[in-house]
Formats: sequence, C-alpha cells, structure tokens
Amino acid sequence: MKIYTKTGDKGTTALFGGTRVPKHHIRIDSYGTVDELNSYIGLIRDQDINQKYKDTLINIQDKLFTVGAILATDPEKATLKNGKERLNIPKINEADINFLEKEMDSMDAQLPQMTHFVLPGGHQTVSFCHIARTVCRRAERLASALNDLEPFQPETLTYLNRLSDYLFVLARKLSQDLQADEVKWIPKKTE
Repeated sequence: MKIYTKTGDKGTTALFGGTRVPKHHIRIDSYGTVDELNSYIGLIRDQDINQKYKDTLINIQDKLFTVGAILATDPEKATLKNGKERLNIPKINEADINFLEKEMDSMDAQLPQMTHFVLPGGHQTVSFCHIARTVCRRAERLASALNDLEPFQPETLTYLNRLSDYLFVLARKLSQDLQADEVKWIPKKTE
C-alpha cells in the first residue's frame, strides 16, 4: 500500500464512510488536532519519566485514536445498511473517564495544594505537558463546535475535557518529581 493516494490533491479528504469534505472542514480540524495532541503526548512519553506515567500515556494515546475515529466518522454513514455501526471498536466510556480521574486523584494527593495559577515551564518535560494541555483544550473547543453542528457520543467530549485536566496535574507532578520550580502567577497590584 502506498502512503500517497493523490486523492487529496484538490484540498478534500475522505471521512470514515467515504464522504469527501474540504480539508479545512471543522471535522478534519477536530480530529487533526487530536492527532497533534497524540504526537505531543508521545513526546512526553519519550522523556525520562516514571514508567507508570508512560503506561498511562500509552493508554491515553490509544483512546485518542478512538476519539479521532469517532470524530472522523460521517454521522450520516455511521450505521451500515445491515444496522451495525460502521465504527466497530469500543467507544470512549465512563471507565475511560474514571481512569483519568483516579490517576489525577492519585497524583494530586502527593502535591501541595494549589493556591495560585502556575506559569508553564520550569523543566522541558513539564513544558511539553503544558503544550499538550493547551493542544488538548484546542481539540476540545473544536470538538465542541463540531458537536453543536453534528452531535456525536457525549463521552468523547467529556474525555477531552478530563484529559486536559489530567495533563495539568501531570505537569505539576512532573515538576515535583523533577524538582523543578513551580512559579506561581501572582498578579501585580495597580497603584
């Protein structure tokens, strides 16, 4: 199988189900941003971090492929003529969301209470986490806009929301593990 198909040379691409849409379609932007997020999570996973975090990130990357597939499915072609779902994979579910929550709770229990916003940075690995968090928020915004136009499985949107929270807590935990300074944002007072 060749990587290049030439079918997108005129600025369109196919959704799961065959429908062709412009490459700038919000659906493409949504799952393309999820793909970008997945790449940044791979970058975090490539850092010298605890194996438990790496294992969790692999789980998240797997779920992000599911999210991408859900977003890439044309809702008008989501069901086959025989009544079965075109996307024949496990969907995002409450257990996936609960997994992120439990991971956050576990890390959060080991962190000092947060009293201020935190400036992103302090260590390259922590910065990668913050970049992934902001890309996740962008993916969530795009997916939310898409959902307004063409609703999809609600747990998918919830998962992206929870994942950005997870990436923030992971950034804080990695700051602690790497003994990086966590710089608080303390706004200056006007005189």
